[in-house]
Amino acid sequence: MPTRSRMAAVLAALLLAVALVPPYSGAASHREAPMISQDPAADATDFYMFRSPDAPNTVTFIANYWPFQDPAGGPNFYRFGEDVLYSINIDDNGDTARDQWFEFRFRTETRNGNTFLYNTGPIDSLDDADWNVRQFYTVTRKYSNGTSIVLASDLPVPPAYVGAKSTPNYDALATAAIKPVGAGLQVFAGPRDDPFFVDLASTFDLLSIRPGAPGNKGGGRDDLSGYNVLTIALQVPIVQLTNDAKTPTADGLFAVIGGWTTAYRQSTRVLATGGSAPTASGDWVQISRLGHPLVNEVVAPLGAKDLFNSLQPKDDGVLLGAVQNLEAARLLKAIYGINVPAEPRSDTVAIFLTGIDGLTKPKVVTPSEELRLNLGTPVTASPDRLGLLGGDNGGYPNGRRLADDVVDITLRVAAGGTPFTPSTNVAPNNQLGDGVNVNDKAFLATFPYVAAPHSGTDHTHNRSEPTTP
Repeated sequence: MPTRSRMAAVLAALLLAVALVPPYSGAASHREAPMISQDPAADATDFYMFRSPDAPNTVTFIANYWPFQDPAGGPNFYRFGEDVLYSINIDDNGDTARDQWFEFRFRTETRNGNTFLYNTGPIDSLDDADWNVRQFYTVTRKYSNGTSIVLASDLPVPPAYVGAKSTPNYDALATAAIKPVGAGLQVFAGPRDDPFFVDLASTFDLLSIRPGAPGNKGGGRDDLSGYNVLTIALQVPIVQLTNDAKTPTADGLFAVIGGWTTAYRQSTRVLATGGSAPTASGDWVQISRLGHPLVNEVVAPLGAKDLFNSLQPKDDGVLLGAVQNLEAARLLKAIYGINVPAEPRSDTVAIFLTGIDGLTKPKVVTPSEELRLNLGTPVTASPDRLGLLGGDNGGYPNGRRLADDVVDITLRVAAGGTPFTPSTNVAPNNQLGDGVNVNDKAFLATFPYVAAPHSGTDHTHNRSEPTTP
């Protein structure tokens, strides 16, 4: 009988044989794996990394957690896990290991246990006595050399957007929760609108494109509209992110960084009687991982999805065969009759594993699944939702901005509708889309950029995008 290590290797091989095949997909990591779907507080939904448009000498990282939050979910509104360790990780030299990272730990304080209400009156400030259930967090910056610096403790999380009576000036509460935590750094953690936009229903209805292929004329339904997430947003000066502590040019030695978010729980959890909270102990175990969007949710088979959430980028080097031979491309050909690139493919290797030459590929790189950003690429004055495919070098897959339409981009990459595969860069390959092109709420022009959460008393779901001629 195989040993545990051999069994793990078999499972790893199963996952890595199919991972990173970008099929027609519409979701980032919303309920993407069996185990994490039962643990939403630790479930990363999306990860973003971009040069800040209003502060271009900085980079903004956004890690969203807890998918499909209905804004009316009281009286116990959604909150960060007190027993979850959240992390934003940065590889500053292309070697697949995190060289620096930021950890976020949360605690919950209940002021009044003699009421079922989240608040007993309007919440007018982050220290309002009428607000009963509050959260605070600590931010710690760590380096691979063992250095650990607590940047700030007891930072406030703004309340849920309960409604007009309970939170009459929500934007002021959220703004008050943006906190500086050192030289040029600022953070925010709290409820926001889910910034991802996608026709989820069609995606999982046998890879449908609504109203029909190529799907680029609207008509899709944004199934995430009206839902909230919990956002961790971090803004860091560029010179603090590069390996040589310098502002790079686009072709500089350390111009490209890799980023991803992870969540951990301790290995042992003990339930208690009498209404006491469970206790946790032991080593921290990684249970969620997200860099590029779309990888785990619709790529890994059911038997290996949980395993992917536990892997480190250093384990991704054996992905080459799967990335070169795309099952997703064959599915698009079978379902829609699309002529896709011949295998083995090199374009997808560049996009998903090594980075793109002259843009997101580090000077020295080990293939791995990380979201990569060239810090020397200027901020785009008029961003294109299709990022690089729309002629905008400042967009996905060069990092990821909130408005980047990663669904349409990934569809076209899978079909070979990109400049990297000229022979198939034709219609309909380079026109594919899910019919949803924008978020249901406008993004902010300043940090934390993610739109305010939807109100519990005023929200709707399933926005349909108008069709165009």
